[in-house]
Amino acid sequence: MFATKSLVSSKQKGADRVGDMLVPLYNLPKESFVSSKITIRRALAPEKTIVLEWVKAHFSQGWADECDVAFSRAPVSCYLAVSGEELLGFACYDATLKNFFGPTGVKDDARGQGIGKALLLRSFHAMRESGYGYGIIGSAGPVEFYEKVLGAIAIPNSKPGIYKGMLRQN
Repeated sequence: MFATKSLVSSKQKGADRVGDMLVPLYNLPKESFVSSKITIRRALAPEKTIVLEWVKAHFSQGWADECDVAFSRAPVSCYLAVSGEELLGFACYDATLKNFFGPTGVKDDARGQGIGKALLLRSFHAMRESGYGYGIIGSAGPVEFYEKVLGAIAIPNSKPGIYKGMLRQN
């Protein structure tokens, strides 16, 4: 799920077609992101406040709340993309529900470098390493991206899914 206006409209188009998506974890593509300047790594507990404030500032309070839950997992189920001491993106799993991927996002000016794909793959590999056979992308945003990168398929009758009746701020 992404939060910028241009990507939200893409998400909404995908969400009109698809609710949740299923990803077989036994056949994931290899992780291939290589950058001498950007590191993909698991978040550390002492970074929690910094990460949550960043997620809220760049995306939403709701996503920061989900990310907060990822910090309560052992090990932390949030991955970061960092360059030096600058946070460029994040991806969580096992946040809203066990076996669910998201939220995830990359800072506007860092997009187009493969960071989102690297965070996605690292998260799904971690889910497989945790013993899951399948992963779920709840209320999938960029549907075509998930189909292409992960071989994700739509789960029939999964809309509105777990988010049905969720309280929302206006």
